Amino acid sequence: MIDCLLILRRVLLIPFVLLAVVSGSVAAATSAEYQSAPLTAHLISVQDGVPENTQTLSAGLHLQLNENWKTYWRSAGEVGIPPSVEWSGSENVADVEFMWPAPTRFTAFGIENFGYAGEVVFPLRITLEDPGAPVTLSAQVKLLVCSNVCVPEEFDLSLRLGRGNVLDSTSAGLIGTFSERVPEGAKTSGVSEANAFIDEDLTELIVSLRVDEPLQSPDVFPELGMGVALGKPDIRLGEEDRLLWARLPILSSNTDVTVAPSITVTDGENRAFTIIADRVAQGIAPPFELAATTPDMMELIWIAAIALLGGLILNVMPCVLPVLSIKVSSVLKHTDHDTTRVRFGFVAASAGIMTFMWGLALVLWALQTAGLSVGWGLQFQSPLFLAVMIAVLLVFSANLFGAFEFALPHGIQTRLAGAGGRNGYSADFFTGMFGAVMATPCSAPFLGTAVAFALAGRGLDILIVFSSLGFGLALPYLVIAAFPRLVAFMPKPGRWMLIIKSVMGVLLLATAVWLFWVLDGVAGLVSVIAVAALSGLAVLTLSLPNVQSQFRWSIAIASLVLAIAAGPLLQQSAPARSTPQLAMAWIAFDRSDIAKRVSAGEVVFVDVTADWCLTCKANKTLVIGSAPRDGVRAPTFGEVQG
Repeated sequence: MIDCLLILRRVLLIPFVLLAVVSGSVAAATSAEYQSAPLTAHLISVQDGVPENTQTLSAGLHLQLNENWKTYWRSAGEVGIPPSVEWSGSENVADVEFMWPAPTRFTAFGIENFGYAGEVVFPLRITLEDPGAPVTLSAQVKLLVCSNVCVPEEFDLSLRLGRGNVLDSTSAGLIGTFSERVPEGAKTSGVSEANAFIDEDLTELIVSLRVDEPLQSPDVFPELGMGVALGKPDIRLGEEDRLLWARLPILSSNTDVTVAPSITVTDGENRAFTIIADRVAQGIAPPFELAATTPDMMELIWIAAIALLGGLILNVMPCVLPVLSIKVSSVLKHTDHDTTRVRFGFVAASAGIMTFMWGLALVLWALQTAGLSVGWGLQFQSPLFLAVMIAVLLVFSANLFGAFEFALPHGIQTRLAGAGGRNGYSADFFTGMFGAVMATPCSAPFLGTAVAFALAGRGLDILIVFSSLGFGLALPYLVIAAFPRLVAFMPKPGRWMLIIKSVMGVLLLATAVWLFWVLDGVAGLVSVIAVAALSGLAVLTLSLPNVQSQFRWSIAIASLVLAIAAGPLLQQSAPARSTPQLAMAWIAFDRSDIAKRVSAGEVVFVDVTADWCLTCKANKTLVIGSAPRDGVRAPTFGEVQG
C-alpha cells in the first residue's frame, strides 16, 4: 500500500514540474511570509489556481533556516520536537498529506538528532472536497528550531487559490526537488529483505536488509514509536555492499516496544527509502568476524618490564624478606657445602617461585575462559569483595602489629631449616614456593598496572605478566646461584624489620578503615557493623594464646566466613551522603536533559564519580566544589555515582 501511494505521488508531480519548466511562468501563489530571527516560512503551490475538475493539488511548507539553525524530522532523535501543522481553518480541503524529506543527522555533545538545516520544503498533497472549486489553505504551524539555544515557533500561514491553470515554475521546482528526497517504499527502492532484532532488555536494536543496488555511504534512522531514543548506529556493509547491517543502542524506551520497526535509510542526497522491517526473535549476525585487538611487541615488553620490577621490589617487603633470609641463613649455617650445591639450591628455590606463578596464571586463565570478568576498580562496588578485603586487611594488620603469628606446621619448619642438606633440593623448591605465596598480599601496591593488563588480556598476556613477576621475585635467588659469594652481603633480619612491620600495619589498618567507609556507601551501616564485629572477633580469637589451636582456628575461620557473607547479605540502600553546601547545586543525571539545558544557555558538567575513587574525590573537593569567580555563571552539575 505504501509503495502504491509513493508511485502515485511521483506520477502526480511529474506533469506539474514539466509544465512549469515549459511555461517558464513567473506567476507566484504563495502565502504571506512569517519571519523571525531563526527562519522565514511560507506556503507555496505548484498551481497559481485550481484547474477545472482537479481533485488534488501540490503545495509545500517552505522553511528557510538561517545559519546554524535547524529543525526536526518526524522522529527527532534523542531530544527535540517534530513540526506539527493544524489545517482545521482551511476551506474546501478534505485531506492534507504531509510528506517528510529524508533527514540529516546532527550530533552534538554525543546526542543524536535528526532534521534539516538551511532550506527544506515539506511537500503537501491536498485532496479537495469540491474538485475544481477555490481553496483556502490555513496552517497553524508549531515547530522547534535550535542553534546554541532552542526556540519554539508558532505562526499561522494562509494561502488562497482561486480558479485557474497557471503554474509557478519556481515553486514547482522547489516542491519537485524535495519530493524526490521523500523516502521511497521497499519495492520501489529494491529492498528484498529487511529484519530487525530487539533484545529482551531493550538495550540494542539490530537491523539487517538487502538491496538490489549497492550502497555507498548509508545512514540509518529507525523509528520504534514515541518515547524510544536511539544512539548512533554502527553500520557495516557486506555482500558487495548489497547487505546493510546496523546496530544501535537503545538509550531510553517504553516498557514494551511492540510496534513494527520502521527503518529509513539514506544514501547520499538522492537516495532514500523507508521500509517496515520484520521483527525476528534471534540476534542477526554481522557481516564481519570479531577479532580482539592485541598489543604490539613493544607494549608487551614494557608491561613485562613493569611486572619484573614489581616482582623484584617484593623481595624487600616484610612478608617476603624473611623467607629469603631463611634460605640464606640455611646456607651460612652449612659452610661445608660446595659452590655447586649452593647454586642448585637457589635454582630449585627459583623453580618453586616460577611454579607457583605459572599455577596462579593457569587458574586465572581458566577463570577468564569460563567467562569471569574482573574490572580493575569496579569490584569496589561489590559488598562481597569489600568484605573479603576488609577481613584480610584486618587479619594482616593485626599480624604485623604482633597480636599473633602465623606459625608453620612443624614438618614444614623442619624442611625449611634443613634446606641446606645434601638431598634438600625439594626443601629449596618449597622454600621458593612459600616465598611466592607470602608475596601475594604485598603485590597490589606495585603490580596494579601489570595485573590489570593481564586480567583484561589474552592467555598469552597472563602468562607473560606472571612469568615476568615470578622472574623478578626469583631474581635474587638466580643472582646468588650465579655468584654464591654474594650470600655474605645479603641483609640480615634485625630490629629495623620491626619498624617496617609497624609502618605496614598502620597502612593496612588505614586501608581497612577507608574500605569501611566505601562499604557504608555501597551496602549501608548495618553491613559495616556486622563485618567489623565478626572480623574483630576473628582477630581477637587468634590473639588469645591460651585457647587450644584447633578451637582458635575454627572460631576464627567461622567468624571470617560470616564476616564475608554479611557484606552482601545485609546490604541495604544506603542514604545519599551529605555534601557541603556549594555555590553550585548538584542535580540527578539525566542524559536527555543535557541538550535542553545547553539549548537554554546553561553550562552542563557531568561528574562521573565513585566513593572509592580518591582522585575523583580530591578533584571534586579542591576544584569542582570551589566557589565560582565573580562574574562567572555557575554551571549545572549532573552527578553519576559509580
